[in-house]
Amino acid sequence: GGGAGGQAAGGNGANNPLGGLLDMLTKSGLADQAQSWIGTGENKPVSADQIKDALPDGALRKAAEQAGVSPEQAADEIAQVLPQAVDKLTPQGQVPSGSLEDIIKAQAL
Repeated sequence: GGGAGGQAAGGNGANNPLGGLLDMLTKSGLADQAQSWIGTGENKPVSADQIKDALPDGALRKAAEQAGVSPEQAADEIAQVLPQAVDKLTPQGQVPSGSLEDIIKAQAL
């Protein structure tokens, strides 16, 4: 039987790539980190390896291509900028819309 998977955070990830990304992190065991970035408290760090594990290969490759770096560099870059990026994008503790590529590009400029 198919159980309807209720989303704890509310909102749907389909038209909210950042929500989708945070969903992936949560499923990869990085829920504490993701929540810490969205919330107003201290941002917990995340490693490049954790990012690589959390993102589907295709997503990381696409982000890397768009940023003009290797997937390893992209994972490293994401690990460094994601906590601050999510923190900045969630001033009220709410997840905004914006794709992973947008976030990386915004941080890279």
